[in-house]
Parts: sequence; C-alpha cells; structure tokens
Amino acid sequence: MDFNVKKLASDAGVFFTRAVQFTEEKLGQAEKTELDPHLENLISRADATKNWTEKMLRQTEALLQPNPSTRIEEFIYDKLDKKLPSKVTNAELLGQYMLDAANDLGPGTPYGSTLITVGEYQKRLGGAEREFLHIATANFLSPLRNFLEGDWRTISKERRLLENRRLDLDICKARLKKAKQAEAKAAAAPDFQETRPRNYVLSASASAVRREHTRTAVPPSRFLCFPPQLLSEEVDKAEHELRVAQTEFDRQAEVTRLLLEGISSTHVSLNHLRCLHDFAEAQATYYAQCHHYMQDLQRELSRGNNAAGAPPAAAGGPNLSSSASSSHGTLTVEQLPVTGTRKAKVLYDYDAHDASELSLLADELITVYTLPGMDPDWLIGERGNNKGKVPVTYLELLS
Repeated sequence: MDFNVKKLASDAGVFFTRAVQFTEEKLGQAEKTELDPHLENLISRADATKNWTEKMLRQTEALLQPNPSTRIEEFIYDKLDKKLPSKVTNAELLGQYMLDAANDLGPGTPYGSTLITVGEYQKRLGGAEREFLHIATANFLSPLRNFLEGDWRTISKERRLLENRRLDLDICKARLKKAKQAEAKAAAAPDFQETRPRNYVLSASASAVRREHTRTAVPPSRFLCFPPQLLSEEVDKAEHELRVAQTEFDRQAEVTRLLLEGISSTHVSLNHLRCLHDFAEAQATYYAQCHHYMQDLQRELSRGNNAAGAPPAAAGGPNLSSSASSSHGTLTVEQLPVTGTRKAKVLYDYDAHDASELSLLADELITVYTLPGMDPDWLIGERGNNKGKVPVTYLELLS
C-alpha cells in the first residue's frame, strides 16, 4: 500500500486549521464570509425539498405497506440488490380462504356458492392492489429514492466542498490581515541598533543586554525578529494565497449554484411533478377497478338472491322504467327523453355483463347521455348502431 506520510501530515494540518477557523467563527472570534443571498435561498429551498421528500417517501411506504416488518424486509432486499419474492395480498389470501371454505362446506349450498362468488372477486381486488403497488413503487417511490440516494448525495458533497473552500478563504483573509499588521508594527517600531547607548560595553553579560533591550522601550513582538524584506514577502505570499482561495471559492460556489438550481427546475418542476401525476393516475385506476368489481359483485349477489327467491337487494345499476327494455332484454331508449348528450373518451376496457350493457375499448370515443331515473353511476352509451349502459368511472366526459 502506498503510504505518503507527507501528504497525510499536510491533510491533517489543513483539517486542523479549518477546525480552528470554524470554532473561532462559532465563538464570534473570527470573521466569516457570507454566501450570496441567491445561493443562500437556493440552499434553504433545497433543504426543504429534501426534508419533505423524505417525509412523503416514508408516509407513502407506510400507505402502500402498513406492515413495518415487511417494509424492513423490502428495504433489505433492495439494499442487497435482490428481487423480493412475490407475495399474495391480503385480499387475495382472503379470497383463497373463501374458495377453500366453499369447497369444504359444499359449493352447491347457497352459502358455499356465495363464498365462491365473493372469493373470486376478492382475488380480483387483490390482483388490482398488487398491480397498483407495483406501478406506485416504480413510478413514484423509486424516483424519490433515486433522488435522495443519488442526486442529493452529489449536492451534499459539493456543499461540503463549498464550505471547505469558504473556510480556506477566511483563513487566508485572517493570515493576510496578521501579516499586514506585523509589517505595519515593524515599520513603526524604532531600530534597536539606533536606540542603544553609545557607551554600550561589548563585554556586557547577557543579562545586561536583556536589561538594555528592555530599557529602549521596543515593544516585544515576535514579528520584530524578521527583517522588513521578509515581512513584505510574507504579505505578498498571503495576498497570492488569498487570490487563489477566492478563485477556488467562486468556482465552487458556481458549481453548487448550478446543481441547486437544477433541483428547482428539473427535479421539483418536472421529475417530481410527473411522478406525482403518475401516482395519482395509478390510484385513480386502482379505485376505479375496485369500484367496478364491487358493482359486479353486487349484481352477482342480486341475481343469486333472485334465483333463490329472496327479495332483491338494491343494485348499483341504473333504475330504468319498464318501457326502456324489450322482450329480448336489450335497451330500447328511443321512447325516453334524452338529456345531456355529449362525447366521452373511454379510459379502460369494459366487458358487458348482459345484453343491456355496452362493451367498451380503451381510448375510443362514444356518445353518452342519461335518462330520467337512472343511477348516477351509469350512463347510456352509443357507438354507431350499438347502445347500452356504461359505467361512469370508465369514462372521461369531454366538453
């Protein structure tokens, strides 16, 4: 191993000098170079962005996975760069338990057949939840983690370097100030050779010399032992070091400023904003699917109750008058007044469950309107010569 003692000693000296400067600044015994107000504002906004991003990341993780032990397991797998084993959701597990219970208790009984129906829809809900978790993690959580673990670490490194450059600059300023003070004192102090008495005895003892030096009233200073030429050289050297330190500080301040401005212009305004839109869209899709599945489950249970002779439960479908259906089970809405005819864009595929409904394909445009007495969650959709009931949650109404 290449071990450079001189470099190690030099680095230790620089660290010690910076520590002394930092301590004196905290104690109010040294001057501190203030950063540009614009840069200070960028640093403050960057710190706020980092803090709030951390809080949103932790809370979103808790929302998507309430179990702390599971979150710790996912964190460990992520740090080890290993794929997390696929797990069933709680809804999927509940659905499987219902199916197993139905097979054990008898699928031909009313209770067993209902368990099968509800269990299947619970598994569908669990599948939608798993898909939502995957999309939210990929489009929202991962970009936030990448920002904190990648870009923010780079920014923090450059900010620490800027702080070191500032300390070096203030050290050079203090060194130049001391050198100029020493030069001024040396120029103002009387020459020892000119002020001593003419009857100075060369064979005087050392103690006599010290007493004579004290009697001449020359102020004791460690700088007086240097010739004026050396003091002038010290001042020139300190000025050169100050110029170099100022240049390095200005360059590092510019680098840090560009990185911090990138947070406001790129991460917050573009990347984080896009991720937030993706997360909200994933939530909307997930809840729309859940709503659709639950409406289908209600219809299934209602048909089962009707077949068993039980009074039908309140269904989520539209309440159409008897004149709106024909003997073949299809809608004949021509006799009913039409209100609010407009265009709508289909957001998701939809398969009709009976002849009264209209199947939909994502991204297609259809004409929709409502009928008196219809459930607000449904509309009548028209596509060419085909028409039927369509769920509102699958549509985006156009102006």
